[in-house]
Amino acid sequence: MMHNQPDRDPTSDDVETAGRNARYGLYLFAIYLALFGGFVLVNAFAPPKMEMIVVAGLNLAIVSGFGLILAAFVLSFLYGWLVRNPAETTNRRREESR
Repeated sequence: MMHNQPDRDPTSDDVETAGRNARYGLYLFAIYLALFGGFVLVNAFAPPKMEMIVVAGLNLAIVSGFGLILAAFVLSFLYGWLVRNPAETTNRRREESR
């Protein structure tokens, strides 16, 4: 029989896991912020560069815009992969490998 209850209480995450997950999120956000900031700066201060054709007749603005969308997906999947285990499991594995 199937049940709709979680295996554990989602509010019981320890402080270490929450802190680790927040750090991962902030690091990945900083990476995306740098990518997006570069895109905005080039658009603001060198708009003719964005008109340059780079691939298959598409200009740099289109290619870099789609690149930002792809980067957001990649970073979100990376975040999901990084936070898949509680912090104590990660720490235990690290100590066992020493």
